[in-house]
Amino acid sequence: MTPIRAFRRVLVANRGEIAIRVCRALRELESEPVVVYSDVDRAAAHVLQAEHAVCIGEAPARDSYLRIDRLLEAARATGCEAVHPGYGFLSENHEFARAVQAAGLVFLGPDPEPMQLLGSKQRAKEAAIAAGVPVVPGFQQDDGDDQRLLREAERIGFPVMIKASAGGGGRGMRVAGQRGEFLELLAAGRREASAAFGDATMLLEKRVFPARHVEIQIVGDRHGEVVSFGERECSVQRRHQKVLEESPSPVVDAALRERMGAAAVALAKRVGYTGAGTVEFLLDERGHFYFLEVNTRLQVEHPVTEMVTGVDLVHLQVLVAGGAALRELLAGRDLRPRGHAIEARICAESPEQGYLPAAGRLQVVREPRGPGIRVDSGVYPGCEVPVHYDSLLAKLIVHAPDRETACRRLARALGDSAYLGIPTNVDFLRRVVEDPEFRAGRLRTDFLDQRPELARGAAGALPDAVYVGAVLAQALGGTGTRAPLAGAPATNGAGATLWTDLAGFRLFGGRS
Repeated sequence: MTPIRAFRRVLVANRGEIAIRVCRALRELESEPVVVYSDVDRAAAHVLQAEHAVCIGEAPARDSYLRIDRLLEAARATGCEAVHPGYGFLSENHEFARAVQAAGLVFLGPDPEPMQLLGSKQRAKEAAIAAGVPVVPGFQQDDGDDQRLLREAERIGFPVMIKASAGGGGRGMRVAGQRGEFLELLAAGRREASAAFGDATMLLEKRVFPARHVEIQIVGDRHGEVVSFGERECSVQRRHQKVLEESPSPVVDAALRERMGAAAVALAKRVGYTGAGTVEFLLDERGHFYFLEVNTRLQVEHPVTEMVTGVDLVHLQVLVAGGAALRELLAGRDLRPRGHAIEARICAESPEQGYLPAAGRLQVVREPRGPGIRVDSGVYPGCEVPVHYDSLLAKLIVHAPDRETACRRLARALGDSAYLGIPTNVDFLRRVVEDPEFRAGRLRTDFLDQRPELARGAAGALPDAVYVGAVLAQALGGTGTRAPLAGAPATNGAGATLWTDLAGFRLFGGRS
């Protein structure tokens, strides 16, 4: 057996549901997690469940979760041996990875060099070409000359995608349908890219349309091995950000899965990739796929891959960082997808008002349970949802023997979910899952653009038990001013909330 380094204590440099999810995996591997929090997150769910918690600054992320120096000081002060970045924040920041290694700690993610290379869409595309991976026709040599980019756009042919080279999550991205609008959209993209990433370099790509967004999950070890864990369909998006993800894709058969997986593995090996990552592709109607980018981190949607393969991806991140060989970790495992899994991102936002983000106190949280249902949650009744961070509250994942059953299970689970006190997208998600086109698997990246009524639809009826909970919340006030929560870190100042006020109360069956 390959020697594996065990980590006694690990800093989780993130917040919310991903911090809780990583902490759970670390405990299963007998590592002690240490979480960090900003002052506005003193009573956040990830802090209340932690054995060790360190305050790293004020509410704005730039003063806390993005402060490399404070994260490293928290790791040093608590005796951590490794750092897990989660996703978002500094998870794809090669300077953070380098700083972690320079401090004598292990970064539970890819090495800085491949992270830096793949973080540039231009260099990533060049690496994909060198690895023989199909790419979208385009232009990557932006020298700041807008007129040159206009000429290249004409050569490629409209419509073209204008994309931030250093970006992700749809920021800086524009679609120019004709010559007359190109320069204005290019300027807007540059401004957004500069503000978001500090880099206004842009690239152009032919718009492959209609198309699906299909990605391949990979993991690489420190022995040169890279394994593909199959695909995820991520075509249901709003503003280039994913809403629902599933595995396997409704249109990817075993042969196509093999070809896409081989392409992803070839690219990862070309750059010496280690750890978990995702290679993203566009898939056209003829079954041709084209490289988009690489996300050098764990993805929000990783649970659907875990559900259909039975592999814990966070476990693999930790173990391969400790030197384990994938051939030993996965010996005898059949990684072909079993059944079907779908994930819905539950966010504090109002789809009916243009997906306007929301903040405030969640008076009632009701999350479904049952066979084939998993909820990765970062909230609880009475918690405050701050304005400073991503709007993701929880992820609802279902698994079933087939896609139709998974759709029905997800629709029912969404119907059994409630997050009251601030606007959320739960009803919108249920409308999408119940839509006949979604049920038929007829998906493409403009699915929601073509069906705006799904965002405008009226809210559905809530279960009676939810209204009972709402009345209780109002009666109790959810003030959070009584005794500290048992088991909370002594230094975090967390008080009681509706969660603790209702200790022992059950909506079903009286008191426990």
